[in-house]
Amino acid sequence: MLAALTALALSAAPELTLIWHDEFDGPTLDAQKWNAEINDEGGGNQELQYYTARRENVRVENGELVITSRKERYTGPDGQTRDYTSGRVNTDGKFAPTYGRYEARMKLPRGQGMWPAFWLLGQDRKQHEWPACGEIDILENIGKEPAMVHGSIHGPGYSGADGLNGPYSANLDGYHVYALDWDPTQIIFYMDGVPYCRRTRDSIPKGSPWPFDHPFFIIINNAVGGSWPGSPDATTRFPQELRVDYVRVWQAK
Repeated sequence: MLAALTALALSAAPELTLIWHDEFDGPTLDAQKWNAEINDEGGGNQELQYYTARRENVRVENGELVITSRKERYTGPDGQTRDYTSGRVNTDGKFAPTYGRYEARMKLPRGQGMWPAFWLLGQDRKQHEWPACGEIDILENIGKEPAMVHGSIHGPGYSGADGLNGPYSANLDGYHVYALDWDPTQIIFYMDGVPYCRRTRDSIPKGSPWPFDHPFFIIINNAVGGSWPGSPDATTRFPQELRVDYVRVWQAK
C-alpha cells in the first residue's frame, strides 16, 4: 500500500515554484506574513490555554519560530483567566493560496495533554462556518501518542471526531519534515518525504461536499488539553516548545 502510494505521488509530482516561505531569520515574527492570535477560545475543542502574542509564548530565535506552552495563571484582555498560556500564529488575510505543496520542518513538544498542529483553514470561514469552509490538518500529534502523527481532512459530514484521519507511526524525536500535496484531484500527506495518506473526492461520504477548491490560510499552534488529547497530568513537564525551522509553499508552474 505504502509503495503504491509512493509511486503514485512521484509519478504525479509536477515541476514546482516556491511562492512563499519563512525561514525565521529575523529578530521577531514577520508581521507581514503572520498574525499572532490573542484569545481564550480554545479552538472549539475544550482546550485549556490562553493564546497570547507575548514573547514568552511566541518568539523567533536562532532561525526558528518557537511556540511555548506554559503552566501559569493568566488573565487576558477580555478578563478571562486560564491556567495555561501558549501561542497560535496564522496567515489569515496575508497568504491564502488554492492548492500547492506545503512543508514545515518542526520539532514537536512531548507530554500528556500537548497538541501541536500545522494546518490549513478555508479563507471563507466567515461566510461558510466550519466545517463548510474546509480544514486540512497537515500535522497533528497528541501527547498520549508519542510515536504517531495524523493527517486529516474535515468538511460537512466528516468533521471533528468523524474527520477523515490518516495516522502514521514514526519516531518523533528531534526534527522532522511534515508536508502536504494538494491539487484539484487529491490531497497527499507526508512525513520526511514518505507519503502515508491520500484523499480524493471518492474518499468522502457519499453526498458530502468537497470544500477543498478555494483559498486556505496556514495555522501553526501548540494547544494544551482539549477533547482529543485530554488534560496534562503530573507527568507533563512545562514549559513545552514547538520549534519550527521553516515553512515553505510551492505551486505547480
